[in-house]
Amino acid sequence: MMLKLDNISKTFRTVKAVDGLSMEVGDGEIVALLGPNGAGKTTSVRMIVQIIQPDSGRIHYSPDITETSGEVRRDRLGYLPEERGLYQEIPVIRNLLYLAGLRGVEPDVARKDALEWLERLELTERADEKVSALSKGNQQKVQFIASVLHKPRLAVLDEPFSGFDPINQERISSAITDLRNGGMTILLSAHQMQLVERIADRILLIGDGRELLSGTLSEIRKKMIAAQKLSVEYDGEPMTVAIRSIPGIQDVESGINGGLSVYMTEDADLNRVLKGLADAGRIRNLQTADISLHEIYLHSFRKS
Repeated sequence: MMLKLDNISKTFRTVKAVDGLSMEVGDGEIVALLGPNGAGKTTSVRMIVQIIQPDSGRIHYSPDITETSGEVRRDRLGYLPEERGLYQEIPVIRNLLYLAGLRGVEPDVARKDALEWLERLELTERADEKVSALSKGNQQKVQFIASVLHKPRLAVLDEPFSGFDPINQERISSAITDLRNGGMTILLSAHQMQLVERIADRILLIGDGRELLSGTLSEIRKKMIAAQKLSVEYDGEPMTVAIRSIPGIQDVESGINGGLSVYMTEDADLNRVLKGLADAGRIRNLQTADISLHEIYLHSFRKS
């Protein structure tokens, strides 16, 4: 276990930002912290990296990343903050070498690794330019590199995909996966569901500072609605009211092209469901599909 949150809470004046939150992050896994704006993600992250302290509850760390005082070792922790913090009038490479040096990396090693990262993220030709000359997306790349350049045991990444176009989101996603495969433990918060769905080993979904759902994507699917859904298209208008009353159907949603997404309970009798759907109209097309993380996210907050 790399990290454990034990019933932590944090209040700012009259606002309870985090309310009895518990979670574990295992060694060498990617855990995604998800929730809407104001859910408590950034406050939780700031408590984890010891910028602020919880009002109650405890945060436990692996002895491998802490001092005897209980403080997290800066050379064992990587942190990508929501607010970016680079020296704007200093060249990119000097920013990276300085920040790596603060975490105990030897200059020659830091330069070699920094140049490799800059090449991977297509910034080699910008290494000697001031940070202020870079686009927002390229500055974000530099900030990401700075958070992992010293090869921390635990990397906490607050919105690592923010500000990137789809191509660069894929590059960062691939980089995060490679870091995990190399043994780094990663906790990230994000809004890009399709990326999180692909790379996260486990997910914690929070709302109003409290846990709504947690586990692997497969486990969450079973807890939330069902492991699968049916996508149904009819010739003409189906009897939606009749469909909603079929035993084993938990929810029905209208799709973009006039089709229906039909969500079943875990113990639904598929034959009975199919008969009920056929009785509701003439079916033109029917397919089974896994429920996406995006759909789980939307269902969670409609319920809450």
